[in-house]
Amino acid sequence: MIQPFAEIEALAAERKGGLAALEAQLTAPADLADLRALPDDRWLSQISLRVFQAGFNWSVIAKKWPAFEEAFEGFQPGRWALASDEDLDRLLADRSIVRHAAKIRSVFDNARFLTELAAEEGRPAGQIFADWPSADYVGLLDLFKRRGSRLGGYTGQYLLRGIGKESFLLSPDVTAALIRAGVIDKPATSKGALAKVQAAFNTWGAESGRGLSAMSQILARSIN
Repeated sequence: MIQPFAEIEALAAERKGGLAALEAQLTAPADLADLRALPDDRWLSQISLRVFQAGFNWSVIAKKWPAFEEAFEGFQPGRWALASDEDLDRLLADRSIVRHAAKIRSVFDNARFLTELAAEEGRPAGQIFADWPSADYVGLLDLFKRRGSRLGGYTGQYLLRGIGKESFLLSPDVTAALIRAGVIDKPATSKGALAKVQAAFNTWGAESGRGLSAMSQILARSIN
């Protein structure tokens, strides 16, 4: 039997100086209506930002991002789904951005991912992501891993947390809390382990009335 969430919350509150202090540290996800209204070019921009930040100094990429926006002409998925070799050559010669060929190609690949998904579902890809049920959050992570480019592991998780999707982030502290709670016995990398994590969050959500983002942050603060 897994640890009740009330016990985890009590541990986190004790570490952070009380429940009020703990609550003050929690960041809320975006309003669902705002997230649904986010156009697919902003999703492609944020996807690309997280891909380029992986393995690089995040602040350096963030400072360069206006130049990326200019070089990629606003990250319109329809434009980059049809990118040519000439586009790649031009971008590899652009000193204002990070000239990493595989990551540049990932922009093209993720543009195709978004446009194909939108065509399949008959609505913007961003709306599909925004509406994805929290009870199957690992299914959304799997979609990014299977059909996206370079979006497995932490990259997809940081993307969804950063863009404001209700989410959990399997950081070292959250992983340690999940192990202590009896949910898993090592970092969750397999589908079976991720299913156990999802089931635990679903149980804790029903117990506490909290969303994935808040529960994830409380788990982390119960450790550090």
